[in-house]
Amino acid sequence: MTVTKEEVRVHGAELAEKIREFIHEGNVRRIIVKNSHGHTVLEVPVTVGVVAFIAAPVVTAVGALAALAAQWSVEVERDLQDGEVLPLTPEQE
Repeated sequence: MTVTKEEVRVHGAELAEKIREFIHEGNVRRIIVKNSHGHTVLEVPVTVGVVAFIAAPVVTAVGALAALAAQWSVEVERDLQDGEVLPLTPEQE
């Protein structure tokens, strides 16, 4: 199993929706939200089986954070099985 990292930049209004998408993907190990200065604001370990349990409070907290700044960076650690590749995001195409 391989762990990969992906970083996505989003604007305040898109932050909560992007976090919700990542949580529901299933192969996400950790989500780190950083402000425009690169400081970690929120770090959430996501483990299999607790996705539904943590999704609502995390998205609520992220929604409150989104109002504080215009630019955010979301770093995602993923578990990939051997031979599995990440799909291209719209930013990479």
